[in-house]
Amino acid sequence: MDRKKFIKSVGMTGLASTMGIRGFRDHTSQPDCNGPEIDDRLYQGPFPVEVVPGWDVVMTTVPSDRVLDNFGMGLVTYVVDEAGPPSVDGESLSQSIEKLAKIPLGQKLYLRVNWKDLQDKPGELNPSKEWQLAFEMAEKYNKKIAFRVMLSNPEIPGMAIPDFVAEKVPKVKLGTTDQIGLKGKVHYEPRYDHPAFQKAFREFNELMALKYNGHPQIEYMDTFMYGFWGEGHTWPFEGNPFPDSVVAEQTFTKMFQHQLSCWDHVPLTTNTQPDFSNVGNDTILRETLRTNNWLRSDTIFIENQQIAALSNRSPWIGATLEVGMSDGKQQNIQLSDGQTHTDNEIHHVMDVGANYYSLWNWQAIAADKILRYYEKYPDTIDTIARKVGYRIRPSWVWSFERKGHPGLIFGLVNDGISGIPGSLKLTLKTEKGEVLESGYVDPGYPNPSGVRQVRMMLPRGMSWKGLRLYAEINVKGQLYPVEWATRVEPNKDGSLTLSPTPHV
Repeated sequence: MDRKKFIKSVGMTGLASTMGIRGFRDHTSQPDCNGPEIDDRLYQGPFPVEVVPGWDVVMTTVPSDRVLDNFGMGLVTYVVDEAGPPSVDGESLSQSIEKLAKIPLGQKLYLRVNWKDLQDKPGELNPSKEWQLAFEMAEKYNKKIAFRVMLSNPEIPGMAIPDFVAEKVPKVKLGTTDQIGLKGKVHYEPRYDHPAFQKAFREFNELMALKYNGHPQIEYMDTFMYGFWGEGHTWPFEGNPFPDSVVAEQTFTKMFQHQLSCWDHVPLTTNTQPDFSNVGNDTILRETLRTNNWLRSDTIFIENQQIAALSNRSPWIGATLEVGMSDGKQQNIQLSDGQTHTDNEIHHVMDVGANYYSLWNWQAIAADKILRYYEKYPDTIDTIARKVGYRIRPSWVWSFERKGHPGLIFGLVNDGISGIPGSLKLTLKTEKGEVLESGYVDPGYPNPSGVRQVRMMLPRGMSWKGLRLYAEINVKGQLYPVEWATRVEPNKDGSLTLSPTPHV
């Protein structure tokens, strides 16, 4: 599919913006929520002299240029896309997937599979070979997995849903076009609102959540959305298979609510796709933001509505950007003013403050293609690898004493391009591991600009020197360790040892 052509056609018809998007901050509206609820909130100011008497800057840190591997950020290597798994001459499927998994540039793996690739009979899952191999390789190379399950896919013969569902559910013919998917394929969409479809969907969603909700290898999953590739549209066909747009919106809102109830430990990433097909995308997007789940977009040179949603999201909302890259062959580099098209895209991904960026050769996945491009043009990929997501450090550390109680103020900064896609938890321990204090920074903070100050108190007579500061991120009730982005590398357990900085 030519997604640029799709975007332009949507803009020309005036159908790209229907209800408008609420739930993200701009000049005219405020977000519908105040971020995830947190307990044990650390005091974060104000800090007048009566609160922190006798303060003194005792320690500072400076940024690191290490590539970090924290939850909620990173470069994502695609292992399976809408066209299927890699198919490389002279390589087995296992070899091709392993070569992708071990690419050091990527911290995460991504799979886009059809529903029928995971289930072929009621009541149980039966994952495809590529799905199983991806999890094996993720474990071998210590990488997490993100995924999308497609309910419709024009790139394959037949339908994306299992046969046992398709035979019970009415189908609606949309038409034939060579603009998308297989040449000459007649496109049908299932009646998603049919009771047999809804029953099978709920069972499948529950089976998947039973196995993968909170699974240690899972990073995030894409929201089940209407239509082609699960992106929320059936372009270039107008209309949809529902009796009317009200039924369409009600159906997919109900399906989204079921996902929310099942996936309470895994972030759902909802496509910012405008509601071209009138199926309730705007409502689902608002619900995604209201429930503190995340956003995604499947290209970067798109209409301003998607850029607005991504750029003005609240700081605790993560964003993943899927952008196809060059295979490194000279005829596909697309130079302009000395810069490649891929590098141009990467700069724009950084402009919207992304948490994730894709390492992906669109519908032609192969490790050698990614590496060939990187060998020729490494600089911009290296730049985004060192800037994507969040990069947290205590830039200033102040010491003070109040009524005999010593305390510390940490001036937290974020050298990345996004906020914290959740809530940052700090824990202060002795060298022996005794917890002195712990608590949360407000959701999303620190932002990529400014300093977020937090106070932690110590027992009477306790010296701050030699104490260890730990960081974790809380996303949907799950805690993940955070590596500090300081030039001095953290300890093996991830903590930062507090020690005086000379000459401050």
